[in-house]
Amino acid sequence: MTEQPRWVDATALRRAVSADRARRLIRQALVDGLDPAAEPARTSLSAGDGQLLVMPSASRRAAGVKVATVAPGNPSKGLERIQAVYVLFDAATLTPSALLDGAALTTLRTPAVSAVAIDCLAPQEVSRVVIMGSGPQAVGHAEAILAIRSPTSITVAGRALDRARSAANRVRGLDGAPRVEALAVTDRQALEEAVRSADVIVTATTAEAPVLDGSWVRDGACVIAIGSHEPDRRELGSDLLGRSLVVVEDLATARREAGDVVLAVADGALEWGGVSTLTDLVCGRITRATDRSNVFKGVGMAWQDLVVAEHATRL
Repeated sequence: MTEQPRWVDATALRRAVSADRARRLIRQALVDGLDPAAEPARTSLSAGDGQLLVMPSASRRAAGVKVATVAPGNPSKGLERIQAVYVLFDAATLTPSALLDGAALTTLRTPAVSAVAIDCLAPQEVSRVVIMGSGPQAVGHAEAILAIRSPTSITVAGRALDRARSAANRVRGLDGAPRVEALAVTDRQALEEAVRSADVIVTATTAEAPVLDGSWVRDGACVIAIGSHEPDRRELGSDLLGRSLVVVEDLATARREAGDVVLAVADGALEWGGVSTLTDLVCGRITRATDRSNVFKGVGMAWQDLVVAEHATRL
């Protein structure tokens, strides 16, 4: 009789893989030669009032698929915007070996990928961090950053001040948390002041249009944009990408899904030939710019889920 797949909930996942362990797993996979360009494209299907996403990946040891839903109206109903389940299979027999909380996996691996980029693109000494967004990814990115840098302050900026304050409170509870403040993005003067002094800026929003003025970002700063995987949505303007070192997970994937980059190219501010990959970065083929800003645009890829899920279920 076939053994039932093991269930790995959010608590078990985080017990097995810390934020920084996830970062190191993602980085090592790239250093060891994993090729993101070999990954199949994400499948997206309109469903209900949102999207159904299917993200498969395979390695020598395992195969896996994440089935996720994105329902923009869910927060108003007290539900999560992103919900998912991950199925892990043994590579030799293709027998299901584990089911994982896919939303928790996404909340862990997305900041881990960002942290790989931040570790290469941000200065070693980071004073101020600004995180735009007040959902799970905002807190997850704060945790991932605190594992690799020791900022003196973190600012959480959200559309609703009460949600920004709630996220800021969760960040205060993280190990090594510095002074944490919250502000509303509608307070443009305070937001501008925060961004201008920031060494690391994370945009983790559901915005369709730029959420900050690119002229606020100083040379040498690191900007991480992870809010969307759609080619017609952006969190960053063409002016910022046009004057930045731009890094993506994979060029073909970025052409399909990275709206911030796609729209900057369409506007004539950027050329695809000037866009680098995360593999280029971790393998030392490119290095952080100090005479301009540094931008990493992430959309999330299936291999990242598999790398973390496989490790989590080994223990």
